[in-house]
Amino acid sequence: MSAIRSLFDANGYYLAKSVFCPDEIAALERDFDRIVAQLRASGEEIDATWEGRETARLAREDDVIIHTHNVQKYSRAWLDAFLNERFLGIAAEILGEDIVLHHSKLFQKPPERGSPFPMHQDWPYFPTAKDTMIAGIIHVSDATDEMGCLRIYKGSHRLGRLANANGRVDSAVLDQYPIEKGTVIEAEAGDVVFFHYFTLHGSMPNRSDRTRKTVLVQLYSGADQVDSSSRHPNEAMVLRGWNHHSTRETTGIYR
Repeated sequence: MSAIRSLFDANGYYLAKSVFCPDEIAALERDFDRIVAQLRASGEEIDATWEGRETARLAREDDVIIHTHNVQKYSRAWLDAFLNERFLGIAAEILGEDIVLHHSKLFQKPPERGSPFPMHQDWPYFPTAKDTMIAGIIHVSDATDEMGCLRIYKGSHRLGRLANANGRVDSAVLDQYPIEKGTVIEAEAGDVVFFHYFTLHGSMPNRSDRTRKTVLVQLYSGADQVDSSSRHPNEAMVLRGWNHHSTRETTGIYR
């Protein structure tokens, strides 16, 4: 077993340093900012601040977080980022050689008023049969504790599927795993944090004078498949290897 896989299995996450070089991040940030500008001009609802008791406890009334799904549908540069061999090489250490993109999402926490995300697991949103789903947070900017960086509970992936763990509803999870006691995972632009979808994670508000910019990529093994109960869109795009569960129906039948 590789060192990366050993650390991931032990802790439920792995911080990969300098996956993207400064020139690559500069190009990705230009497209990130262009996406945000396009979102602002769209007139759509782009604030992804969660509802719920815990958000109300952590956030201020004017906190916001700018969000959209699937940045690869805006920008070729971002699709290339997901196909980057350094990025996929680390993902393969965790998932194996068959890697499927479920979706991506952009988050921008503005200075001083960037919304928090309460502690939660990701599995309630898009469960898979074999629970191989992981996330990779690509850091377009630095992310410090003051900027509302990721916080996790090390080893919490071993808890499995916790009930009412989506972070939006009152539950024992929020009481037993307060975000203030989570491990702070600071990162620099170009770093990627990979974590399992059972790993309890969240982030505090951005109270710094800097903008926090990230793109989160959800990936699963090509030997796995998304549960039919999931209402979340599944891109099912093969980034490396093979999708062993693709069918004529799942790939889209033309009638």
